[in-house]
Amino acid sequence: MSCSSSSGSEEEDEGIDSYRKGGYHAVRIGDSFAGGRYIAQRKLGWGQFSTVWLAYDTQSSGYVALKIQKSAPQFAQAALHEIEVLSAIADADPSSSKCVVRLVDHFKHTGPNGQHLCTVLEFLGDSLLRLIRYNRYRGLELNKVREICKCILTGLDYLHRELGIIHTDLKPENILLVSTIDPAKDPVRTGLTPILEKPEGNPNGGVTINSIEKKLKRRARRAVARIAQRRASMGGTPKAERSLNGIDVNCKVVDFGNACWADKQFAEEIQTRQYRAPEVILGTGYSSSVDMWSFACTAFELATGEMLFTPKGGQGFSEDEDHLALMMELLGKMPRKIAIGGAQSKDYFDRHGDLKRIRRLKYWSLDRLLIDKYKFSDVDAREFAEFLCPLLDFAPEKRPTAEQCLQHPWLSISDVNKNELKSESSMEKVDVGMSSLQIKVGK
Repeated sequence: MSCSSSSGSEEEDEGIDSYRKGGYHAVRIGDSFAGGRYIAQRKLGWGQFSTVWLAYDTQSSGYVALKIQKSAPQFAQAALHEIEVLSAIADADPSSSKCVVRLVDHFKHTGPNGQHLCTVLEFLGDSLLRLIRYNRYRGLELNKVREICKCILTGLDYLHRELGIIHTDLKPENILLVSTIDPAKDPVRTGLTPILEKPEGNPNGGVTINSIEKKLKRRARRAVARIAQRRASMGGTPKAERSLNGIDVNCKVVDFGNACWADKQFAEEIQTRQYRAPEVILGTGYSSSVDMWSFACTAFELATGEMLFTPKGGQGFSEDEDHLALMMELLGKMPRKIAIGGAQSKDYFDRHGDLKRIRRLKYWSLDRLLIDKYKFSDVDAREFAEFLCPLLDFAPEKRPTAEQCLQHPWLSISDVNKNELKSESSMEKVDVGMSSLQIKVGK
């Protein structure tokens, strides 16, 4: 399982320094939690606030993800908020069919570093970020992108319309596949025998073992990188294609550590930089439509392998101003009323609605970008741009809702194509059958 930003990380490791009072809880393989119900199997990942473990649930005889929060009060507060949101999500979706991660349980665990809030979540697979990396940043085929988009939109529609929850940090890292990319990492598919007691000869726990494992992995990665460099310098071989055919792209939205109720917002600066909506940068207030902007950025990244916006600060201008400039280069000039209407607008725009420090913009429409840079066919580029562009409207109230997006014709193109292909192939079979019959008759 690749974990999301507050539930686990894809970086190296969390470092032993944070295992102290107020910090992480040191877990050993075979450790039990909640009166023996959950038994730690292996580490899945870590985040700024928690570590995440694969655990065996002795009550349901299944595997779960056990997230153990740092014990300091501020981390406990954040965990309580997330539990409140996850409980509301689980209560209204008992069948867990709405493409949102399911909360199984939560409890407190006392250890040498203090009292830790623990959340138990269903075990899911790798993040979409991992999938993008696995596919070597080349962009997934559009039928796969459509399937993933349907799942994300189903989740967002449920959160927005039925629960009044804004995710506020939607991105590929915070959407997990239902199953692992590598079947060998799935405890169910591999028929893994659960560890029910502490292995002998491991008195000092998983932290040390984990550190050794990480070092070995790092060394192996460096060796692989060196071999790849040598190959490249000798003329190289083309990157091997990685097939996604066997990979189930059903997915669920995860990580509700930053989520809020639409009518009870508590943070002004939300969203990870590259997926941040213009109204957040300008400080004009936000609604569930910020998630729709992030969704469009995510869909683009799935289809191309690259982020839609990657702003950088430069000489005399900030990252925020560059971000606004990149948006306008792609989407056209921001309407003056919107440009000057936010609490932060004066930092970036003059009274005419022009950027103060970045004067020359190179305009490039989304469909042209898809054709020229990413080599989409004209038809694919036009249809995909027609799906994305309304979501990237500078006016938040004009963006379609998740419910409206689910009705968009672009999402059903694949089904139509498949049916056409099926009917064409069956016609070919009839033709082949007829011609072979004629040959036999002719003889």
